[in-house]
Amino acid sequence: MNKADGQYIVNDQLILKFPTNKIYLKEDYYVSTSNRDAYDFIDSWPKWIKRIANIFGPSGSGKTHLVSILKNKTSVLSVKSESLNEKIFYKFKTKEVLVLENLNEKVPEKILFSLWNIALQDNKYLLITSSRPINSYKFKLADLNSRLRSIVTIGVKLPSDDLIGVILTKNFSDKQIKVEKKHIEYIIKRIDRSYEKISQFIMTLDKYSLKKGAPFGLKLIKEVLKMI
Repeated sequence: MNKADGQYIVNDQLILKFPTNKIYLKEDYYVSTSNRDAYDFIDSWPKWIKRIANIFGPSGSGKTHLVSILKNKTSVLSVKSESLNEKIFYKFKTKEVLVLENLNEKVPEKILFSLWNIALQDNKYLLITSSRPINSYKFKLADLNSRLRSIVTIGVKLPSDDLIGVILTKNFSDKQIKVEKKHIEYIIKRIDRSYEKISQFIMTLDKYSLKKGAPFGLKLIKEVLKMI
């Protein structure tokens, strides 16, 4: 097996293309103790306790999915923090919510501070996602550090074993795949603990099993786990 240009090629020449533009639906978001606070906050829009908030958590914890849910509620401008520049001010005028994704301490501080003020002055909303709470960051701009004290911060964690089990069981059931408990337990112990990898595993397993015409079992599971 080898990998090239986003494709996984296995020995029987099966090519699996993983989608780059994913559709995140609200009904596909699995709520648990690890993400309930963040989900409830997003779902409560526009009745947020504050107009500026930070949702933080490790890669794969579902932050992008939450942003997608918010996009279905109102007009949202979503920008990767590393792409932030002064053009953002004009674009923000036509939107109700600005989402700055994957923010870190390298962000242009003056632009961030100005956007913060615009959100407050114009009764707009600013949602910032990051790997750790942004009120733990140390910016050079004193006024920006001062703003951080008033922000709402909500953490999300990677899925627990129980949640991974629920996700796998439901998806297998939806695809009418009969799976034994021991197979679920085997997958849980070996799959990367992220929503993205779980989704990728389920999609790949479904396509690969159809291609090979192989019965669902441990051998097939091991082959697919190696692919992702």
